[in-house]
Amino acid sequence: MMALVLTWAGALLYRSVAAELTEAVDRELNVRAHDLSLVLAKPGGTAAVAVAPGFVEPGERYGQLLDTTGNVVAATAGLETTPLLVGEQFRQALRRQLVVNRDTVPGLDEPSRFLAKAVATPTGTHVLIVGVTREDRAEALGTLRRQLLIGGPVALAIATVAGYLLAGISLRQVDLMRRRAETISAERPGERLPVPGTNDEVQRLGETLNEMLDRLEAALQRERSFVTDAGHELRTPLALLRSELELALRNPGSAEQLTDAVSRCSAEVDRLTQLAEALLLTARAEDGELPLQLEPVHVPELLASVARRFEWRATDRGTNIVVAAEPGMLVEGDRLRLEQALGNLVDNALRYGVGPVELSATREDRTFELHVRDHGAGLPVEFEGEAFERFTRADHARSGGGAGLGLSIVRAVAEAHGGRAYAKRSSTGGAELVIALAPPPAVDK
Repeated sequence: MMALVLTWAGALLYRSVAAELTEAVDRELNVRAHDLSLVLAKPGGTAAVAVAPGFVEPGERYGQLLDTTGNVVAATAGLETTPLLVGEQFRQALRRQLVVNRDTVPGLDEPSRFLAKAVATPTGTHVLIVGVTREDRAEALGTLRRQLLIGGPVALAIATVAGYLLAGISLRQVDLMRRRAETISAERPGERLPVPGTNDEVQRLGETLNEMLDRLEAALQRERSFVTDAGHELRTPLALLRSELELALRNPGSAEQLTDAVSRCSAEVDRLTQLAEALLLTARAEDGELPLQLEPVHVPELLASVARRFEWRATDRGTNIVVAAEPGMLVEGDRLRLEQALGNLVDNALRYGVGPVELSATREDRTFELHVRDHGAGLPVEFEGEAFERFTRADHARSGGGAGLGLSIVRAVAEAHGGRAYAKRSSTGGAELVIALAPPPAVDK
């Protein structure tokens, strides 16, 4: 590419210099023709053509004066008998100024260029011819050509070496990053690529790759935490199940005792099943694969259905569930997933709150919000921001039987619907957990 650029630049320079030299010759010829025209207008001025006044090198500059019949009236040495213009060219010179290139003229074995024009003299109209050899121009162009042929390859070699060195310097940083990347693995977290302070594409590449490594390491850490937390949560019910089974095998007892042991084992199996389903749903949500079957959902019916499911729990605790929603309120979503999310919120309220549990739906600007409110002590302020993280529980809930996945499932369902879930302290005391959904305009009523 550099060779092509240099060749193009050299050719452009050569053509520009050649054109400039030609223009310089034409200017000189015009000046000489003008001066001689003034001299020829005076009596006896024809002699000036032969002596060529102002010629520094008479062998390279010449002049000739022709009458209207084409005969030579006056000329410099060597041109006395041979007219430079004949036929059509001579007739053209009588009508207008003419510039002619010749490979040779009498007495000069060199290419030349001359100007011919009609001039007025005391004896009538004549054709004045002034010319100059093109040897100086050819020598100047030859010198330039040699310089380009020598300087071009030298410039190409210098540019090649400089480009190679500069590319090597840049690629050395890339190679350093490549070698460091070979050492980075999951067993050595925290390793990052060296980033040069060059403020160029290489630096930006290194910074982008390091940001990618940060995200990958964070994702890996989340997965490790997920596996660790899941293993911890699964260990307790499995241990209880194993203990119940071993105790029943060692001491069968009566049929009633065996039935009681099997019932306890069945409860632990149900807990394991729920935990496994919660883990699967959480994993799918993090991978963006939580399946939804969207349909118009009647919000009052949705809240009433959830309230009916937990009515017996509320009665056992000596409280009740209150439902409040605008008639005809619709939202587009997956009814089963929304019931699951609201069920987790109601279960959380019944488990850790006191007083009646309130289910309500409100509209805020372009958002539908589903609220579950209790009248207990509420969530600790420092826990409100992380309440929906998986495997997290407030201090007062750590002695319960939950796995810390209920609220994370709520958040997963909300985000799958394009919304969000958040917690806040209720104005009447207690905790208020909210699922915010953004319905499309077509469903908006």
